[in-house]
Amino acid sequence: MIRAGSVIVTVLTLSGCSWLFGEDGLFPDNASQYQSASELPPIDVPPHLTTDAIQPDYPVPQVAASTQLATQFETPRPTPLTANNQGDSVRIQSLAGERWALVSVAPGQLWPQVRTFLTTSGIGVAAVDAEEGLIDTQWFKLEDRELAVRFRFRVDTGVQRNTAELHVLHQDRGVEEVSWPPQSDDDDLERKMLQDMAQYLANSADATPISMMADRAMSDSGRITLEDTETVTRIRLELPFDRAWASVVKGTENADFTIDDRDRSQGILYVTFIGPQEDEDSGWFDWLWGGEDDHPLAGHRYQIRLDASGDKVILITLLGREGESVERREQQALLTLLRGNIT
Repeated sequence: MIRAGSVIVTVLTLSGCSWLFGEDGLFPDNASQYQSASELPPIDVPPHLTTDAIQPDYPVPQVAASTQLATQFETPRPTPLTANNQGDSVRIQSLAGERWALVSVAPGQLWPQVRTFLTTSGIGVAAVDAEEGLIDTQWFKLEDRELAVRFRFRVDTGVQRNTAELHVLHQDRGVEEVSWPPQSDDDDLERKMLQDMAQYLANSADATPISMMADRAMSDSGRITLEDTETVTRIRLELPFDRAWASVVKGTENADFTIDDRDRSQGILYVTFIGPQEDEDSGWFDWLWGGEDDHPLAGHRYQIRLDASGDKVILITLLGREGESVERREQQALLTLLRGNIT
């Protein structure tokens, strides 16, 4: 009887599995059904509405017909989950009436923080454009203003790698709907919004999410590179001349140089390299010159030249005091130092 009972239980168990999990069971296995699934038609939006605010959550990139890789194939990089010490690296900068927040995180990390700030502030989002780094708010009322207002936030790639810039544009609502103005309608309100956003970014440094869509659309490689050609080493800086000049002047002062004179019309800084101070780390120079006690370049005078290459590209070179060429390793060492101090 025991053997017969075991056989009956086994048969019931096997048949029960088929009845529950088989192809016609209560819980069929759907793991492979996607292979034969049909694509649903796109959302049918009524003619009086716009589709500008609708974007795919997971955009599928175009796949080339050829299986050959591009000449420069870039392996996808691991994405950071959090930003360390962000609170010490949120700074508001300004130049010629324009201001922005410089944040030490990649653009793909700054993007969701802006969205979260708007959500927690109760400000609705009207449209987003990850390709251009734009987030437009809905119209809303402030207590001390009669007209409704809206803001546009623009996330840009920073000068240095893994940095981002946040720009704010304000607009008052008029009688007729108009496009965004080139400058804020109220400069003071723009400044206050940027300060509030910068404070929020500093306070939320412990948990920084990332937007994969924005991370793909906006590069985190920065706008400054060190280029080696056959004849010269130079810095390539992707900024308009006015801002590039101000950034290089500030970077030069922070990079162990003193500025003796300057000629902005010619794009030339006349500088003296004073070398790292006693309490500073000079590991790069120790490696390059064999760890000499007295820096061999201290006291040398140079020209730092800024030459425009198009509207928003500046090429920075290092020359001798009278414009003569200098040794290649001098160029590499000093321009590497300067590059790390330009923001």
